[in-house]
Amino acid sequence: MAVAILLDTNAASVPIYRYLVDSGHETYVVGDKPDNALAKSADNYIKLDYSNVEAVTALVERVGADFLIPGCNDLSYETCAAINAKHPFPGIDPTETVRILGNKQDFRRYAEAAGVPAPRRIAEGDALAAGPVIVKPAEAFSGRGVTALPAPSATDLAAAIEHAKAFSRNGACLIEEFVEGQLYSHSAFLGPDGILTDFFVEEHGSVNPFAVDTSYVVPAFDPALANKVRASIEKIAQDLQLTAGLIHTQFIVDRERFWIIEITRRCPGDLYSQLIASSTGFNYAENYARPFLGEGFDGSPQSYRPILRHTISLRAPQVFSSLQFHRPIDIEMFVSLALTGDRIAASPFGRIGILFARAADGAALNTLMRATLDGELYSVLG
Repeated sequence: MAVAILLDTNAASVPIYRYLVDSGHETYVVGDKPDNALAKSADNYIKLDYSNVEAVTALVERVGADFLIPGCNDLSYETCAAINAKHPFPGIDPTETVRILGNKQDFRRYAEAAGVPAPRRIAEGDALAAGPVIVKPAEAFSGRGVTALPAPSATDLAAAIEHAKAFSRNGACLIEEFVEGQLYSHSAFLGPDGILTDFFVEEHGSVNPFAVDTSYVVPAFDPALANKVRASIEKIAQDLQLTAGLIHTQFIVDRERFWIIEITRRCPGDLYSQLIASSTGFNYAENYARPFLGEGFDGSPQSYRPILRHTISLRAPQVFSSLQFHRPIDIEMFVSLALTGDRIAASPFGRIGILFARAADGAALNTLMRATLDGELYSVLG
């Protein structure tokens, strides 16, 4: 039996774990949070901080791992890449490639040089005269440490920089032009000759403008714009000689223009994989895992179903008691991330659960999304 190590214990990685086990692998899951979903449920849980490359390398050697699979966060992929540099595994990019894609400063530099559309970097000394700017940690996710400054003052800029650096492992931040428009994500599965299958998803933040909590698959994304996005992704793949596998991008659209905001090779969180699977019939988690097992992709999208994914979170900390719904909904699945009596931190640091709801058609999905974004679907009781 082949041995696989999955570096993540979060609920978002459960579908990946299930595929590894169901396909016959002896699977170890690694993470330092024993209260996480897979830490509590997996047969082979190893309590270990997977940012410790040496400790994970020792585990790889001790269990004789055949495969190493990153989970749903950037750090897990970075550790896999660091180990892969000395102990090769399938499906993992070199550390230099991971740095270029994962570090916001480095990706913006690459994008400028390569002509890939992305927000323009702004030097700290130029920020006060640059108009609206946004300040971000060089490496962080889910809106952590992000501040938008419509008209930056010296005091506000200094506070935003300090805030961003506090969320960066290397104490680094990025200042860039603040671009406005609709946020989308693009998940593409790369083969040797380019994109084989891809999905476009519209995304919104109902509680925190920098943390996505509401999304749905767009079955008929604008063809001309889709081709422009695909061309940029395939250029990146060719320039950086990416391995076969998933490449996931968030981008903002303003009419015919778009800007790539973030790009990663690991599986997105908050059960994004389940949104694609429920909406299209494509087994996203399985096909994410396959390249790390040295396998090709399997299956293709089937008929579309209107599904809304919504992560229930809070604007302010609160003790969670229950959810009170204000209108009937057709629940496809609800994944609870909190228990009654738990104190939930404000977004993006706390989550109550992830809701997947069905709609009869596109119009009904739009109505459901609008009610969700307007805070009319439910109340969180304390």
